Amino acid sequence: MVRGLIPLFSMILVQLAYTGMSITSKLAIEGGMNPLVLVAYRQIFATIAIAPFTYWLEWKTAPKMTRRVMIQIVLSSIAGITGNQVLFFVGLKYSSATIACALTNLLPAFTFVLAVIFGQESVGVKRKAGVAKVLGTVLCVGGALLLSFYHGKTIGLGESSIHWSYADKMEGRSSSDGNGNSLLGPFLLVVSALVWSMWFVIQADMSKNFPAPYTSTNYMCFLASIQCVVLALSFDHAPSSWSLHDPMRLVSSLYAGVVCTGLAYCLMSWTIERKGPLYVSVFSPLQLVLTAVASWALLREKLYIGTLIGSVLIVGGLYCVLWGKNKEMNEVMITEKETVKYNETHHHAKNNSDMQFPSYNSNNGNHHRVIVDVA
Repeated sequence: MVRGLIPLFSMILVQLAYTGMSITSKLAIEGGMNPLVLVAYRQIFATIAIAPFTYWLEWKTAPKMTRRVMIQIVLSSIAGITGNQVLFFVGLKYSSATIACALTNLLPAFTFVLAVIFGQESVGVKRKAGVAKVLGTVLCVGGALLLSFYHGKTIGLGESSIHWSYADKMEGRSSSDGNGNSLLGPFLLVVSALVWSMWFVIQADMSKNFPAPYTSTNYMCFLASIQCVVLALSFDHAPSSWSLHDPMRLVSSLYAGVVCTGLAYCLMSWTIERKGPLYVSVFSPLQLVLTAVASWALLREKLYIGTLIGSVLIVGGLYCVLWGKNKEMNEVMITEKETVKYNETHHHAKNNSDMQFPSYNSNNGNHHRVIVDVA
């Protein structure tokens, strides 16, 4: 029972980590940090953070690297790290943390479609599990979009007693920026979710051939570090852009690299190996709920009726997908047990049949055929 809850708590932890990253990264970017530089620092710190765990936990046990796995690691670094994070942070610059979190919730839908295309998931609309997965995905995406684009009346929760004073410095700049209405930000965020869903599909296949999450994540982050540094230098040559003198820049870079890439990607790789890509991606809507609560508590943002309704839809959709996945996995386990039991029974019966042989015993001059079972 406890082991079965580990993937669940791991994915909740990942979404909590991403909630903190959305807030700290937005503040760092509003403070003047180039998003491409932030992504580059994130990969550098992540590579350094994961390296000791790779050496201690998997250096001697990691399977042999094959050409197929090498290609998958390169593709994962380009799609799941460089492509996804560059598009996300640039989109975050021209948008808001709420819209960024909302559009990230397209990830379950994209992942479900790609997983079906590549044969990693089955729709199975004639079964309850399949209907639950489809319905849950629709509810998650619908709830996320409703939460983002419909406000309604303010919920009278009052003001939070917790407040991040650093955010006060950014309020004037943020309100006068006007980037939240740009179409470029949402477009880049949608593409980011699509690219990230490709990583889930690639990772699902790679984890079968190379079940070493720390090693594979370390390789991906190292390659992505090179890619992101080259990309950032191509657009910004100024040494001041790479300065970490601002505490928020340093905190955001370290937090994004060590926690949101180093820890989160290892946890996601580990969970994908055991539960599949859809299970991991469907937790992304929780980030929006957590971000809404954290923004109210730390940044004193208001909560609306739309937030409440969207949150209920997201949690309901998440439950539907988890229920469908659990029922589907139970059905597979039952089928496998029945198959194994049938094979064992059939094999045992065949052995008994093969070990039977005719023997003739002489009794009072009459020959009687006796079947002797030596088993």
